[in-house]
Amino acid sequence: MSPLTPAAELAARSASPFPNDSAEYRKAREALLAEEIALRRQIERVAEQRRALPPGGEVTDDYLFRGIDGEATLADLFGDKRTLVTYSAMYGPERERPCPMCTNFIGAVEGNAADLRQRVGYAVIARSPVERLYAFAEERGWRHTLLYQDVTENFFSDYHARASMDGEVFDIPALNVFTRDGDVIRHFWGGEIGSAAADPGQDPRGAPDIAPLWNILDLTPEGRGTDWYPRLDYEVPMSER
Repeated sequence: MSPLTPAAELAARSASPFPNDSAEYRKAREALLAEEIALRRQIERVAEQRRALPPGGEVTDDYLFRGIDGEATLADLFGDKRTLVTYSAMYGPERERPCPMCTNFIGAVEGNAADLRQRVGYAVIARSPVERLYAFAEERGWRHTLLYQDVTENFFSDYHARASMDGEVFDIPALNVFTRDGDVIRHFWGGEIGSAAADPGQDPRGAPDIAPLWNILDLTPEGRGTDWYPRLDYEVPMSER
């Protein structure tokens, strides 16, 4: 493969001034553009390294899920695809309402769920009864997200969606990818950047962060902030209704 053009050179070619930019702004923006190009390349290097992982652990538990059409195994969640993406959401039977952060992520992916399932299997799993999951989905207007209850809760325990602290056991969000070759299912990748790997002053986040909300806020001068999180509902002022 031909060597890549230096990021700074590409930035100089690509810089496209906006109305009334100052020279100071343009210089800083071009330097930032070079960093953005370098970041894009780093993201691709990480993706290549991820795709090159050796075979992961074989799935030997059948696992039992319950979907809208009845019971299902992990193999059933693949549909006719060789790859399955699962998101374990924080909505156990003890919760009155689902986790707002999980809801935000699922809602964002819902917009691409029909597209996503053209390439891979995709399922959202939680510990609440499936009827409860679909009642919430109807409330949110989710039409393309397939929801399943982890009946035995073994899947949650095995694939890092349950944690304990000071004797208390609780759910945590978990994103996992599985592959299938004939009858053999293997774990391919799972998010492992948790609290222990978080940098000072930051919530745990994956790399790259796949939640659109945070990516858009990263483009703003205010950034993500440190004391704001999405909610399930917002009171809308009369002037905005």
